[in-house]
Amino acid sequence: MATLALIPGLVSDSIVWAPLADAVGHRMPVHAADVSRASSISGMAENVLAATEGDLIAVGHSMGGRVAMEMARIAPDRIRGLVLANTGHHPKRDGEEIKRQQMIDLGHRSMDELADQWLPPMLHPGRLSDAGLIDHLRTMVLRAGADVHERQIRALINRPNASTYMAELGCPILLIAARQDGWSPITQHQEIAEAAPDAELVIIEDAGHFGPVERPTEVTSAITSWLTRRFGGIYA
Repeated sequence: MATLALIPGLVSDSIVWAPLADAVGHRMPVHAADVSRASSISGMAENVLAATEGDLIAVGHSMGGRVAMEMARIAPDRIRGLVLANTGHHPKRDGEEIKRQQMIDLGHRSMDELADQWLPPMLHPGRLSDAGLIDHLRTMVLRAGADVHERQIRALINRPNASTYMAELGCPILLIAARQDGWSPITQHQEIAEAAPDAELVIIEDAGHFGPVERPTEVTSAITSWLTRRFGGIYA
């Protein structure tokens, strides 16, 4: 039976995929990946592979999606499927390093200020008044801290260009985009779907970049439905 490897994104942890883990944990092994220590996307991928055994279905959110794609590149014989939520496959863009360095500097000055500046654009505008959700995510960001933030930002700056190998990924891929995700828009996921040999796209309504946290029921349902259809023998 394959293990479901749940991979969080930037300054994120297991709370992002907790609803999915709760939903499937009684049916298949689940591994909550730690991507806080490596200084590169490839290093994160290698760490998740080393922390698990056997076949994997890698589920990644945002930066975690890039880690999942890199896992499939490194160990195609172990990756049975990918779930890529709110992510992208393009290389560093012009001017990106300057903006990311500004965020690194802000994080070292004050993680409270970083959380206050970074989180609102990551969410559906309608959720900004949800004090419980904001506090949940803000606590997660502060838990990560400035050093992890810098390490992960530098890993993103130097990320692999996954577009160069998407066509070679033979495993089935589920792409999850959110309607109001301005950071990783639907078009970005459509590009991945067009490049990969076996991919399907689900769009989550009324959600932003933190779709798995904003709309956990809808995201979990999309993933479990896909697991049942594509991996019935493993998932059952």
